[in-house]
Amino acid sequence: MNLFARTACTTLLLLLVSFAAHAQQNYYVNITNQTGYTIMHAYVSPADARDWEEDVLGSEVLRNGHTQRITLHGYFSPIFDVRLVDEDGDTYTFWNINVSTHDLVVTLDQLD
Repeated sequence: MNLFARTACTTLLLLLVSFAAHAQQNYYVNITNQTGYTIMHAYVSPADARDWEEDVLGSEVLRNGHTQRITLHGYFSPIFDVRLVDEDGDTYTFWNINVSTHDLVVTLDQLD
């Protein structure tokens, strides 16, 4: 292989690695409810978003003492904001959570 071909292959390989590093990924976060109340809604949005996305619990709830794994599809960054709403309408908000390294254990200490 000549020098030009090797340089072209190396450049192409570097571009592919760079693209893969910036591609959308799936993440997950485990949320454990230790509030004493049922969590009715869980809103998770990228940390740089201006609005909350849809309720990721959907029709499910997160009962006290239980853990729910939330899968987040197609994001560029693992940094998210999380807002939980319990059965009384109380909120628990977590800002700039790196879900690739941290799960959430929600207690009354995090009540907004």
